[in-house]
Amino acid sequence: MESHEVLKHSFEKTSPKAVAAELGVSLSLVYKWAQDQSDTGSGSRNPLDRLLEIIRITDDTRLIEWLCQQSDGYFVRNPDSNCDDGFEVLPATSEIIDQFSKLLRRISESALDHSITPEEAGSIRDSWDTLKRYAEGFVRCCEEGDFETIARAEKQG
Repeated sequence: MESHEVLKHSFEKTSPKAVAAELGVSLSLVYKWAQDQSDTGSGSRNPLDRLLEIIRITDDTRLIEWLCQQSDGYFVRNPDSNCDDGFEVLPATSEIIDQFSKLLRRISESALDHSITPEEAGSIRDSWDTLKRYAEGFVRCCEEGDFETIARAEKQG
């Protein structure tokens, strides 16, 4: 989805007029943010495009991490695709289960004394993030169309 489309959908929940008033910008500018930029002059470089450019220039994910924290979320970078190397379903599934097992083990070990220290919480977070990366890698391979390998693995199993 393009940035102007994201803004357009966001304006369905809150009116562009309210956004313009809160930000102290013109209503026409807010409407232009929700339009595709074109050579004919419609659309305007919106805050999402500008922020993306800042992130690209600085190569610093702390900007994204901060935004996620402000929205009660957490940023985890997607893994590089390893589908070109030949995606194998069973080993990938086993790795996801192994990472989930490690997460549960960390949680259990940390909770034995009925309290979790900041260091233990950090270890749990690291394990959780690793699990999310493995699972995302699996889903990406599926989305990239590596279904022949999946079909072969199902026939062998």
